[in-house]
Amino acid sequence: MSVIAIVGMPGSGKTTVGRHLARRLGRQFVDSDHELERELGCTVKQYFEVHGEASFRDAESAVLARLCVDADKGEKVSGIVLATGGGAVLRPENRACLRAQAWVVYLRSSPVELAKRLRYDKTRPLLQGGHAGERLQNLFEQRDHLYQEAAHFSVDTGRPSVHMLVNTIAMQHEMRDLATVTPATQRSQSPP
Repeated sequence: MSVIAIVGMPGSGKTTVGRHLARRLGRQFVDSDHELERELGCTVKQYFEVHGEASFRDAESAVLARLCVDADKGEKVSGIVLATGGGAVLRPENRACLRAQAWVVYLRSSPVELAKRLRYDKTRPLLQGGHAGERLQNLFEQRDHLYQEAAHFSVDTGRPSVHMLVNTIAMQHEMRDLATVTPATQRSQSPP
């Protein structure tokens, strides 16, 4: 699979880690929320306020499917690192699409850690209105098992630096690629 998708809670580092990972692997980086904003012509927060969460999730599903599979040709998009929105795993069809069309990495962060990172953030619709720590705890309880269901690999973001996270993910991806090389493939690639 040539798409590496990163899932996780809001503030878990999907965009930051994704950018660094894409640079390291020589791939294009795509943020599904930025793609969505470009298509919608407004920010996620604005769209949420006007159209509500259900409509946003519909648009998000369409963008994820397009990013993972070229709808016109039915061919997989190649060579991207895709940072998904925090709620991308809420719909079963999104989890299935990601799991089937990408190698999915879950950046697992504790609600306490996320609350520290996001304490001044005013752009995330589901965290507005006070009590962000409580909301993050509730979101984590609702979503953690969904991220795990979608993921092929999970890494805890608690202590490692971005550089260490990228190294861990890149090494795991490389090991995964090596594991898919069969003895027959190795023989056919060996010089006579």
